[in-house]
Amino acid sequence: MTLSDVAEVLEWSPAKLGHIETGIRKWPSVMEVSALLKLYGVTGGQREAILTMVRESRLRPWWTEYEDVIPSAYVGNEAGAVAIDTYGGMLVPDLLQVPEYTAALARSQGHGDHGTERMVAAFLKRQEALEHSSLERYQAVVDEDALRRIGGDSALLHAQLRRLIDLGRRHDRVVIRLLPTSVGPHAGSAGPFTVLEFDEGEASLAFVEATHGGGIVESEEGVAACQDVWHRLVDASSTAETTVTTLNRMALLT
Repeated sequence: MTLSDVAEVLEWSPAKLGHIETGIRKWPSVMEVSALLKLYGVTGGQREAILTMVRESRLRPWWTEYEDVIPSAYVGNEAGAVAIDTYGGMLVPDLLQVPEYTAALARSQGHGDHGTERMVAAFLKRQEALEHSSLERYQAVVDEDALRRIGGDSALLHAQLRRLIDLGRRHDRVVIRLLPTSVGPHAGSAGPFTVLEFDEGEASLAFVEATHGGGIVESEEGVAACQDVWHRLVDASSTAETTVTTLNRMALLT
């Protein structure tokens, strides 16, 4: 049976079944596993053994331990993506931040010392995704204004610039483009967003950030709208090569 065959019989979306099969973004319930076993004709002792494993399992994805400082639903999707296209708006994108930047961001959001430490730890864990073999492409558009905002702290700005330069130079799967302030109003003026792509058979989705924490966009039309904005941002941005040159110049002047 194909993924679509099973999804149709169980009246699930193909994406939901795909999430269960990858085991990364969907932790199946006893009822869901039971429905799959019934459809697949698994009975008797084998069925009971599998359901027992489901009931006894206490493993939780790492990101659920940081739900007070990161959007768990989004990070679960991020961890399972094969391609990520992101625009951070007035902020440096999450996976590109140095710990000092993340700490400053956490404090600006009202976190105390404990919350700041947890947010830094969670972001560092998220950044491990850049080294996962399953991630085929990570592209980010960094707004020049996001860097100008930390210009008052030369040490922080220099550290952040060095990370962007190092990633842009050494990482084959990471592409960073700078959106110059000189472009004026642009397609991303509405704010930060990320488009995530997954293995074949799973639909892409987007995450649009907002003051209340943002939300996941799953509709085909909504994702397509985000992709359109992304392409227009790329067109307005510097090339990856020019970006590294510009960031180097900024670092030398810091």
